[in-house]
Amino acid sequence: MERSNWSSISEFLLLGLSERPEQQSLLFGIFLSMYLVTVIGNLLIALAIGFDPHLHTPMYFFLANLSFADACFSSTTVPKMLVNIQTHCQTIPYGGCLAQMHFFMMFGALDDFLLGVMAYDRYVAICRPLHYATLMNPHVYILLLSACWILTNLAALLHTLLMAKLSFYADNTIHHFFCDLVLLLQLSCSDTYINQVALFIVGSMILTAPLSLIILSYACIISTIFRVPTSSGRQKTFSTCGSHLTVVFLFYGAAIDVYLCPPSSHSGGKDSIAAVFYTVVTPMLNPFIYSFRNKDMKRTLNRFLSLNTLSSHGL
Repeated sequence: MERSNWSSISEFLLLGLSERPEQQSLLFGIFLSMYLVTVIGNLLIALAIGFDPHLHTPMYFFLANLSFADACFSSTTVPKMLVNIQTHCQTIPYGGCLAQMHFFMMFGALDDFLLGVMAYDRYVAICRPLHYATLMNPHVYILLLSACWILTNLAALLHTLLMAKLSFYADNTIHHFFCDLVLLLQLSCSDTYINQVALFIVGSMILTAPLSLIILSYACIISTIFRVPTSSGRQKTFSTCGSHLTVVFLFYGAAIDVYLCPPSSHSGGKDSIAAVFYTVVTPMLNPFIYSFRNKDMKRTLNRFLSLNTLSSHGL
């Protein structure tokens, strides 16, 4: 068949996590609950940090931005999935698919970069405490945050522009619950060589650069902790990093399982579960991890919630 006889598609079909009708109501309830917890929890963290002047430090500054990024990250995929389940309509417009892909990559990469910057902040605080005020002054950490936003936006924009040049004529079915870059490349009828090269180069930088910074930072931190003379001092020093390390393991464990492990024709279900883990579960758990393991955050959240409760009752 000649290509001129084909009609370019204007929408894609998102098959979601299950095609069984009897499971849709259960999936809707589970993911709606998880999404509400994710958004409310992360926004509470960000608002509480802004509310308490004692938490206006680089560590909590980056944590507030991570919480905001997590709320946005889940919002790029879960609401559309919930709408599709509720309306029994699996379509997403071509432009909407590209927009979802763009923001998914942007906020996912932003999470990645912020975790790396937070590791560097902990390295400076623990390994070079006398120089912390100089190395992490407001100009420096605002510059680091700006670099994170700019680089992730440029990376997502590059992939979006390259994707917009591709043609889709035959299959428009995406075996996923969101518009994933890799799956879209597989559906395209165009030559995707440039896209594949860009994906490899940019993806490698986005994954390996922050992860390398995290590994190097914590290698120095662990070395410093073991030189602390008392066990109570070591425990106190490590407790400031425990929450961050937990989030790093959760995020990178699932992301590496999807994007770095060899693909398999029978791994669609496994990849979907891993994608749910790092797009929904990890952002939902982050507020609990940071608040439960951090006395300052627990105290601030209690004060913030108490103040808002009193205000809502007009007291």
